[in-house]
Amino acid sequence: MSAKLALTFAKSHTVTGGFAILLKASGNHQPAGLAEADPAGIYPRAAEIGKFKGKSLATLDILAPHGSQADRLLVIGLGKAEDMSGHDWLKAGGVAAGQLKRAETVTVFMDAPGVEITPNAVADFALGMQLRSYKFDRYKTDKKPDEDDAKEAKSIKVTIVTADASAAKKAFADAQAVAEGVILARDLVNEPANVLGPLEFAEKAAELEKLGVDIEILGEKEMAKLGMRALLGVSQGSVRPPRLVIMSWKGGKQKDKPVAFIGKGVVFDTGGISIKPAGGMEEMKGDMGGAAAVTGLMHTLAARKAKVNAIGIIGLVENMPDGNAQRPGDIVTSMSGQTIEVINTDAEGRLVLCDALWYCNERFQPALMIDLATLTGAILVALGNLHAGLFSNDDTLADQLLAAGLATNERLWRMPLGKDYDKMIDSKFADMKNTGGRHAGSITAAQFLKRFVKDTPWAHLDVAGTAMGSPNDEINQSWGSGYGVRLLDQFVRANYEA
Repeated sequence: MSAKLALTFAKSHTVTGGFAILLKASGNHQPAGLAEADPAGIYPRAAEIGKFKGKSLATLDILAPHGSQADRLLVIGLGKAEDMSGHDWLKAGGVAAGQLKRAETVTVFMDAPGVEITPNAVADFALGMQLRSYKFDRYKTDKKPDEDDAKEAKSIKVTIVTADASAAKKAFADAQAVAEGVILARDLVNEPANVLGPLEFAEKAAELEKLGVDIEILGEKEMAKLGMRALLGVSQGSVRPPRLVIMSWKGGKQKDKPVAFIGKGVVFDTGGISIKPAGGMEEMKGDMGGAAAVTGLMHTLAARKAKVNAIGIIGLVENMPDGNAQRPGDIVTSMSGQTIEVINTDAEGRLVLCDALWYCNERFQPALMIDLATLTGAILVALGNLHAGLFSNDDTLADQLLAAGLATNERLWRMPLGKDYDKMIDSKFADMKNTGGRHAGSITAAQFLKRFVKDTPWAHLDVAGTAMGSPNDEINQSWGSGYGVRLLDQFVRANYEA
């Protein structure tokens, strides 16, 4: 299993073996901690030979320096001190964690000369270490002795040395909540669909009750009574029953309207009768990445006792092609009363979301709604894996989300909406059809959802390229990225906490 980091913070610490990690800004500054970690003074010569000048995220690895109290000395470059941002500290922590295979004890000297080290910077560094150390390997039973990580330590004791250790520890309490939320989301996306069906996912979400989240789970009968025929139409081809999970966190003032987050939770998507090609279909276990992010976010908000009222709703279904599955050409009636012609059963996520959005709006009358969904392959064509698509009916909400994306590096790109696109989903036989065809596929999907939000400020995040299979980076080496948890936590912090 993955190594677990046991993090502590201290004003000073004596190195007695293990790894010592030092930080260096570019320029003439020397790393802090040299006296403790390198009393023999081997660093200057090693830096000269390795031409190490402290370039951002560059590393100098010195194995068992003579006379050192450490078994290994790792110096990480920070680049120009004035350019350092929160995400840069996150990446530096990730780089540090990436070097820790076989480590058991680690001392990190944070107070790099020439760099302003705030408690939040220390917390971000520690968060980066935690996120990078994640690995989903619970089903590996026969690791070979020559594998690089065969002897990886199961627990690593990390002491972070910084002048204001108490403030750093306090700041890290919030960062720890974020790490837990991201890791929960990653676990959910990475789990195989035979393990994580709608019922099992709902049970995972229900565990948030331990943190003070109110949980309500609607079954098939309750949803049928509410008229959720669009969502139920997707699930009717599967023997696994659907669920709608409502998570409520009440951390704000009673009079404050909640902010609402809605996630698509298709635990496996075959495409239904409009079946997908076999190649790559195994990745459709991740078609619940939006629901995973919402669940992870609700965990984070509750774990850090966020001063906000928040609602999380996830629609959990499996899309299968049995004899009871809905067909292309079927017409279903959504909870809103609007009718939908099902042109393609593989455009199923919007059918789940439209009922969940309507239910959320009618019951909770939220201040805003944000949905997350691995909705379209078209967004991958448009933006690749580096940005999620942002669609919104409210400029202020869109700007707030874009700013949160820049702050966390979970980036968004705003895409258009408009009446001309809306015409593309008009149907000859019903109020609308569930796909407008190949052209502008991610836009027409958003236009479809827009018909179910009324005038409530709303944003749709198409995370098909970022929630799963996104490029590995300094803080994530996992197929399931947990994208959206840090983004939306920052969004809430910056705009909606009391």
